[in-house]
Formats: sequence, C-alpha cells, structure tokens
Amino acid sequence: MKLIKVNRKTYTIMLFLILLVYNSSFGQSNLFKVTLDAGHGAHDFGATYNGHIEKNINLALVLKVGKLLEKNPKIDVIYTRKTDVFIDLIERANIANRANSNIFVSIHCNANKNTAGDGTESYVMGMSKTASNLEAAKKENSVITLEKDYKQKYEGFDPNSPETMIGMTLMQEEYMDNSISLASMVEDAFGKLGKKIRGEGVKQAPFMVLHKAYMPRILIETGFISNYTEGNLLDSEEGQNEIAKAIADAIISYKNEYFGNGNIENEIEKPSQKIIEKPAKDTSSSIKTQLKEGSALKNTQNNQVPSAIIFKVQLLASSKKIELIPNNFNGLKNITMESGNKIYKYMYGGTSDYDEAKKQLEQAKSKGYDSAYLIAFKNGEKISVQDAIK
Repeated sequence: MKLIKVNRKTYTIMLFLILLVYNSSFGQSNLFKVTLDAGHGAHDFGATYNGHIEKNINLALVLKVGKLLEKNPKIDVIYTRKTDVFIDLIERANIANRANSNIFVSIHCNANKNTAGDGTESYVMGMSKTASNLEAAKKENSVITLEKDYKQKYEGFDPNSPETMIGMTLMQEEYMDNSISLASMVEDAFGKLGKKIRGEGVKQAPFMVLHKAYMPRILIETGFISNYTEGNLLDSEEGQNEIAKAIADAIISYKNEYFGNGNIENEIEKPSQKIIEKPAKDTSSSIKTQLKEGSALKNTQNNQVPSAIIFKVQLLASSKKIELIPNNFNGLKNITMESGNKIYKYMYGGTSDYDEAKKQLEQAKSKGYDSAYLIAFKNGEKISVQDAIK
C-alpha cells in the first residue's frame, strides 16, 4: 500500500476543517429552531383596507420577530419568505419540516367588513364547528386557489368548505398540547400590552398551512387592519416593534419552559416533548388523589387499562383563572385545573377506562367545547393518549 506523505501545514488545515465540520454539525443539534411564516405575498395581497396591505405588514412583523430571536445564540430562525414572494401553503409547512423546526409560527392580520372589529386571535390546528373559526380558516385557506394545479395538489379539500379537512389525516393530537401552550403564551404577551384578546382562550380551526407542519404550530392574527386605529398601529414602526417583541418574548418563554434556558444543555428528543417538566402546582394533589382512587373509577370489561392511567378531557387553555364551578363550564362538573407560566388549563372528568373517556369527550363537546380533546396521565405524568391505550 502506497502511503501519501502530508506536510505539517496541510495536516493542520485538514484537522481544522474536520473540527469545523464536526463543531458545526454538533452545535446545530442544540439549537432551538423556529420557522417564521409571513402570511401571503406577491400577487396574494391578503386583506387591504385604508391603504394598509396585509402581506407587507406580515413580512415586516416576521422580520422584526426574527431579528429579536436571532440575538439569542441558542435559537435558529428559519423564514418561509424574507421578501415579497408567493409561497404555496404546503411549501411553507415543508420548509419547517425540512429544517426539523421545533415550532412553526404563521403571522397574519385580520379584517372584517364591520370596521369596529378589533383585537388579536391565536389559533392552533384542529377541527371546529364554530362558525367564526371556520370562516377565519376559509379566508386564509382561499389562497390555495392562486396556486398552480391546486385541485390536484389538495385533492379532496375544498377551501370554501374547511370541514372537508375532516376526512384528511390530522396529526393534531401529538402536538396539540404544546401548540396550545405556545398560543397561550402569545395571548398572555399581548394581554400585557393591553391588547384585546378576542374570545375565551386559544381557538382551533382547520388552517391548511398548519395542517402540514409536523411540529407544534400556531397561527396569529395580530389585529384588524380594517379597524382605523388598529390598522394604523399595525402599519406603524412603533406598533410593529411592540407586537414583534410580544411574539418574540412568548417564543422565548416557550423555549425556556420546554427546552431549557440555555444554562444547561438539553438534548431535544422531539419537538412536542417537554425535556424539563415543571410540576403543576394547582392540580398535583388532585391528580394524585384520583390515582389513589383509581380502583373506584368506573371500569368496564372492554378497553381496560391499568388504574395508574387516567384519561381526562382538556376543555381549554387560557391566561385567565376561572373558578371551578359548573356555572363557569356550561354545567360540567368535576373540573380540574393545571397551571404553569401564567397559563391555566381546564380539564373535565377523569377515568381509567378509554371508552368512558370518549363518552366524557362527547359530553364536553355537547356542552359547546368543540375544541376539547383527550389527554392522559400515567402516575401523575402527562403521556400521549396513544401510549396510554397501549
């Protein structure tokens, strides 16, 4: 075998390059990746009122949010667009998927023919029968008609009827809890600015741009450009800086709670998992009590799981603390609450029987909680429903 002689200078350069590649690839694994999506673009103007153009405001906000996040060396920001270009809805999600982002945040402005409408809204992906939520999804999803061959690309989906997404595969459960937490933090940050938060808690709607992003993902309506005062604020440098800081602060709060603050290196296993769980102060005792009383909970012969498993129905997450009485929850009893980072999560029921849990979910939905969904605990620790069933 012929040996190749390498002089000292060449060896040093080769060693430097190897270390550079290694450190680069290793360092990237510890970064918290955020994909920011500026809604609309190019020939898709979005809403336009009083000279305010949504696509321009969305882009300005995203660039400002990104600039704030990029100051943190532990955060890597990915943009679906940084200029006035048109990006397909599926491609926006794919950009986040290819980057293996930890979260996906799509930023938009709202509008209404009733120019008195104002306030912010934060959405997570999911099905909803609420007319206003479906109308919001219909408006944002209509952009796909501007895409080439959209009927083939979105086969089976009618943008004028968001309900058709029900028949499509939804990966909402795996990321739902984290999505709600992130959206709640955004609402909380807006609340600190004195902004009006429309409706109670985080909303749920079938947005196509969120549907294809396989990670915790939210869509933010930062305000109404159709409202004279709010539109002027959204289109001003001062207003955009204020809103951008609130969104960036919420994202950083989410990162710190779910992935650590950077003082201790954490290995990020998957976007939807908490690495450091903070104990739920308000309900740790109630959950433990239910676990002790697991044998007394109703069980049937079918679909039984170990009594250490408890299914509950999560009704909503809000920055507001609500008294746990039936009158405040459309007549539902047996309500428990879990709090963390000024976010209150309200849950109904509690059973170790999956069939009974599904009945409780239907009861919650019949009371008007269309966005309710099942969650599960094992020995007091949150686990996925799929793992609980296994």
